[in-house]
Amino acid sequence: MIIPVTAVFAAVTGILLLVLSVMAVRFRLKYQIGMGVNDDPVFQATVRAHANLVEYAPVGLIMLAIAELNGVSSTWIYWTGMALVVGRILHAFGMIKGKGKTHMARLVGMVLTWLSILVAAILLLWNVGKVYG
Repeated sequence: MIIPVTAVFAAVTGILLLVLSVMAVRFRLKYQIGMGVNDDPVFQATVRAHANLVEYAPVGLIMLAIAELNGVSSTWIYWTGMALVVGRILHAFGMIKGKGKTHMARLVGMVLTWLSILVAAILLLWNVGKVYG
């Protein structure tokens, strides 16, 4: 069975991961730092934006994939995936532009990410309850 809706969001997330990776590597080359960071707040924020994507995106994508495989409506998968991806993009943008400090895009991105994971969890539990309840 294929999961086309989740596949699109996984692809976009993968591209975002590559963009953030390239940004972090450019700083590493600029400062000749193989591991860790220096005092540059944009460098620090870029590394954390990358790491934060790696921390949150896999869980959200796995949950979406399981929900799609279990027959949850594509509409729910689409909107939940959209919230996840837009949230991750906004978070990364806000992290970097805000130099790691408070930034509205970072806040909105985190809320969208958490909301998407919560909705995915509810969809999974609701779907299992519907099938086995």
